[in-house]
Amino acid sequence: MLTFSGVTKAFGGRTLFSDAALAIVRGDRVGLVGPNGAGKSTLFRILLGEETADEGTVAFARGSRVGILPQESAPAGDETVLDLALGIHHPEPQAGDDEHIHQEGHHHAVDGETIARAKRILSGLAFRESDYDRPAREMSGGWVMRAHLARLLVSEPDLLMLDEPTNHLDLEALIWVQEYLRTYPGALLLISHDREFLNQLCTHIVEVRQARLYKYTGNYNSYLGQREATEQALLATAKSQQRRIDQLQDFVDRFRAKNTKAAQAQSKLKQIERLREEMVEVPGSDGPVVDFQFPQPERSGLRVIRLAGIRFAYGNTPIYDGIDFEAERGRRIVLVGPNGAGKSTLLKLLAGALTPQAGERTLGHNVRAGYFAQYRLDTLNPAHTVLEEAFNTPQRVTETFVRTVLGSFLFRGDDVFKRVSVLSGGEKSRLALVKLLLDPPNLILMDEPTTHLDLASVDALIEALQQYAGTLIFISHDVHFIRSIANHVVHVKSGRLSHYPGGYDYYLDKTRQGARDGLTGAGRSTPGPMPGPSPAQTLSAPAPDGASRKEQKRLEAQARQEKAKQRKDLQQRVSDLEKAIAKLEAREKELVIDLERPETYNTPGRAMVVNRDLMDVHDRLAQAHKDWERAAEELQAME
Repeated sequence: MLTFSGVTKAFGGRTLFSDAALAIVRGDRVGLVGPNGAGKSTLFRILLGEETADEGTVAFARGSRVGILPQESAPAGDETVLDLALGIHHPEPQAGDDEHIHQEGHHHAVDGETIARAKRILSGLAFRESDYDRPAREMSGGWVMRAHLARLLVSEPDLLMLDEPTNHLDLEALIWVQEYLRTYPGALLLISHDREFLNQLCTHIVEVRQARLYKYTGNYNSYLGQREATEQALLATAKSQQRRIDQLQDFVDRFRAKNTKAAQAQSKLKQIERLREEMVEVPGSDGPVVDFQFPQPERSGLRVIRLAGIRFAYGNTPIYDGIDFEAERGRRIVLVGPNGAGKSTLLKLLAGALTPQAGERTLGHNVRAGYFAQYRLDTLNPAHTVLEEAFNTPQRVTETFVRTVLGSFLFRGDDVFKRVSVLSGGEKSRLALVKLLLDPPNLILMDEPTTHLDLASVDALIEALQQYAGTLIFISHDVHFIRSIANHVVHVKSGRLSHYPGGYDYYLDKTRQGARDGLTGAGRSTPGPMPGPSPAQTLSAPAPDGASRKEQKRLEAQARQEKAKQRKDLQQRVSDLEKAIAKLEAREKELVIDLERPETYNTPGRAMVVNRDLMDVHDRLAQAHKDWERAAEELQAME
């Protein structure tokens, strides 16, 4: 589908890529990862021809179609949402044109099956049927991006390139997109800061690191394990090579001046040159990363915040009518639910950013609330510099302390004099976090805190919030973030709140059980039709006569035999995989030891062969572990 090689690109004296290479084939699902500013979006633009590489070649398979969803904005004109999803472009209407007939004519040019599929995709992305005929330009940027995503999914390009597609999705739409892309027929190239999204979809991870691209087989978690193992092996190799070079150099230094040893010393120098040419390259660090902890705030009372009888409407559109909500100290509550259900509205009501038409908001004893808005400029002054905005806090702080905190969030040197209005999405998020740090509340209300943060920054935020002693109420579409933080889930739908006193997996289990109960009739309070017996129940049900009992016993024996055979096959599969893993691990150990032997480097090219073998073993071992886990889970379920 796509190959590029020898790609080099520099901006303002900084090299983003140096001799970078990548190949993507049909069926690949590739996640592109790396810290903010590493060049991931620039790579997309080079692939699309919007940027020119300083060196190198980019080639797509002949006749292949490429579609891209940019990170921030995409155009919308007079097209309706459905037109946009169908890829229909409306030219400017001419004088006398009947615009309605003009649009209907375009729809008739598209077959009915495609229109139906476009509507299904729009529905999956949380558009209502009443939205289909709305002009796209009337909708917010996030909804326009969803419509463009629908357009790409309807057209099914051979290579689909998505730059942070989860930024504009709520949790339910994200899960729908994730499931839809599992069976996407083309190749995928994704940039995403959502670890769970990458884990669920990717067959390969490509890391942008120190101007190079490193490709790993497997999803994001697999990549992390492989990267660590690879770095350890390469580091061991580099140390072994350096020890050998040092030994040879020591010989040269001691005997170079002696006539009897001069020839040997010269030979050793050539050997040193050869070793240096073969020296493995150990990837360095990703550069500076966000490193912070929330200062522990003052302890609040047990009841932190309470909403009682809240009624709120936007104009004539009611959102809540008489709802109650309460949070106790130490809770980490995530608000989930479909888009438009009122999650952000509820968070704003809790923060005091919206005033209800009826009802009361009550803060508990010694409670101070801090609000981290989804749209960061809601809480930032665009006219301020970074330093001025950081100082805009009730707390009395010194410039040294403010600069130290800003530095830990990667605002260093002249960066502190940038205007807020010119900051990137990630920089605004980090600055909003700085403001929370400088004036730490004991109740934090966060709306999509991970948006625009790279994976390393998300992990740093998770670690800090896990240590935070206050109370947290948040909205997020990042499943990894939710799983790591939440200990209570509130589902918001149709103006009602449903509480689940546990983490995200507890919520999923309960909602699945509820769906199962609805299908099976479990928990019915009134008589109703019940489902028929399961195959197992049919086999064990009493038979009406002798002939049927004989047939019953035969079927039961056959079922037991089939189950025993399946169990035996799975047990053999697990055993074979365990043996294969043991062999691969032994081989891995041999290769690492081989890399550490000085003799390995006496034969030109030998170290490179061993390294290639080691990488191959890493890939096979990762796949074997996956296969074993799958087989072991099946066996456990059967037993």
